[in-house]
Amino acid sequence: MRLKNMKKMMITFLGLCALTISMPFYAYAQNNGDGVGNPAFSKTGLPIPRFVSLSNDESSVRTGPSLDYPVMWVLTRKDLPVEVILEFDNWRKIRDPDGQEGWVFHTLLSGKRTALTIGKKSIFAYEKPFNENALKARVVLELEPSVIVEIDACDGAWCLVKASGFSGWIKRNLLWGVYETEI
Repeated sequence: MRLKNMKKMMITFLGLCALTISMPFYAYAQNNGDGVGNPAFSKTGLPIPRFVSLSNDESSVRTGPSLDYPVMWVLTRKDLPVEVILEFDNWRKIRDPDGQEGWVFHTLLSGKRTALTIGKKSIFAYEKPFNENALKARVVLELEPSVIVEIDACDGAWCLVKASGFSGWIKRNLLWGVYETEI
């Protein structure tokens, strides 16, 4: 019994040591000062962080980068935008729109760019971007909160999106899934 407890303590100690050593590297991978993660932490060579979307109706999110780690929760919304914040082998650490973080297998993700409408009330998409001082453009879509839209392009403060077969321009700050300076 005593030997079993010693083993558990040693494993816990080694885990804490590994965590203590890896945290500065993880922090650097998250942001090296210019808003772009360290490419050494990107197996694919793609930028970290970056937005992607879920490719399946059900995606298990785990506590670590392996099937040996327990499932924390299951995301059940295909095309939901998520942010890749770290890569390890074929696993991606993601952040969901609620700020929760966990690991998913790379095949559960798609490069398809989507965004989620944010806020507590409906937002409007317009036929073209407009300046608040100029005449307003015609409204082509009214979207409820938390609607997933496809991103076609972004230009300045506006993004061209598609939803339900329609397309229109939405202010970038009303979308989760696209960075402020992203084109």
